Amino acid sequence: MAKKGIPEWLNSSLWSSSSSSSPSPLIPDDRPLRHPPAAATTTVAPSPPILERPSPSAISTAPAPPLPIRPPPKSEINDLQNGSGVDGPGSVTPAAEDVSRKTQVVAELSKKVIDLKELRKIASQGLPDDAGIRSLVWKLLLAYLSPDRSLWSSELAKKRSQYKQFKEELLMNPSEVTRKMEKSKSGAGNDPKVEGPGALSRSEITHEDHPLSLGTTSLWNNFFKDTEVLEQIDRDVMRTHPDMHFFSGDSAVAKSNQDALKNVLTIFAKLNPGIRYVQGMNEILAPIFYIFKNDPDKTNASYAEADAFFCFVELMSGFRDNFCQQLDNSVVGIRYTITRLSMLLKHHDEELWRHLEVTTKINPQFYAFRWITLLLTQEFNFVESLHIWDTLLSDPEGPQETLLRICCAMLILVRRRLLAGDFTSNLKLLQNYPPTNISHMLYVADKLRSK
Repeated sequence: MAKKGIPEWLNSSLWSSSSSSSPSPLIPDDRPLRHPPAAATTTVAPSPPILERPSPSAISTAPAPPLPIRPPPKSEINDLQNGSGVDGPGSVTPAAEDVSRKTQVVAELSKKVIDLKELRKIASQGLPDDAGIRSLVWKLLLAYLSPDRSLWSSELAKKRSQYKQFKEELLMNPSEVTRKMEKSKSGAGNDPKVEGPGALSRSEITHEDHPLSLGTTSLWNNFFKDTEVLEQIDRDVMRTHPDMHFFSGDSAVAKSNQDALKNVLTIFAKLNPGIRYVQGMNEILAPIFYIFKNDPDKTNASYAEADAFFCFVELMSGFRDNFCQQLDNSVVGIRYTITRLSMLLKHHDEELWRHLEVTTKINPQFYAFRWITLLLTQEFNFVESLHIWDTLLSDPEGPQETLLRICCAMLILVRRRLLAGDFTSNLKLLQNYPPTNISHMLYVADKLRSK
């Protein structure tokens, strides 16, 4: 019998949880951007720094890659292919439907002017992983490329040149900046007082150019202030997807990819002093760079760093308020965003909401902070995250609204286990979300859309 006030489809046996799936530790592992301590005493979510909303950009013309260089565990692949999960039905999209969707995407991308509305509709169901399709579609969905194909060459050339300039200007230390400025002033360096190539004589070094200067405009003072941020970026990049050879290890490929991630995050931090770098941004950049770097088009792959930078900027512009510490308690900050998730759950399933927040007194910040700020990249394996992002990026309402619906669907999918659980067991479950059928989860999230 249906529960009063809950849509009939929510009472389906689809939401029953199997009791298998062992719970994991109460506090999450040391994955980036940790939760606040989950011991019942803390109710305040960690607050990251801020993002100044950067301007959108466009660039790149590629298709998308095959999946990780190191394949995910066989059990994870089986979950995806067979649709098996601890909760939910487990039916997977038939191969024929995948082929049909690929045909639709290719047909749409072949048009002189791409219909973004139609492309979003197709992409929302998930994109095929071959022929570079995802790489190109994501660039279109993130407004990096214009729907008009005739503009792509000029857009790409302009943006890639701009990124090269950013690297030249923002990744140099003050000595290099000073030498470059001096060289442009004096030509080939004819000044007899110069002691060596690019070196200034002592009399020409101003107070602001001195490494010990504390002036607010001093290049060296600002350089040393950046050091802490750069060290944090370096630590986080080294921890990015340690299970994938693409990102981790001592190979030349891994080192090159790590350097690219560091460059993008460092330039972003310097161009956005209001936000700078917030721990965990590396996890948001990683899927974008991975897709672009694995583009079968070698030219596009060679510019993956530049293309990923502009797409990362565009994606972060939609989530900037979640990273802005000064806005934490405002109507646009992370705490209010988590409150909106709570209200969404209450609207669709008040019984579950009451059990979680009133009976067991679980503050949603304990689990939803990481879900929202890292766009679910830590809750599912890499392959599944790409599928989820297809839906996030394709929703015309914007990724934030879609993300909240997906988070709400995640709660509903394990509702029976949650209703039967106490504070400890439920927190373990939500901080270590069990395997589930991603296509079905996205279907449920779409059913939560306001009509």
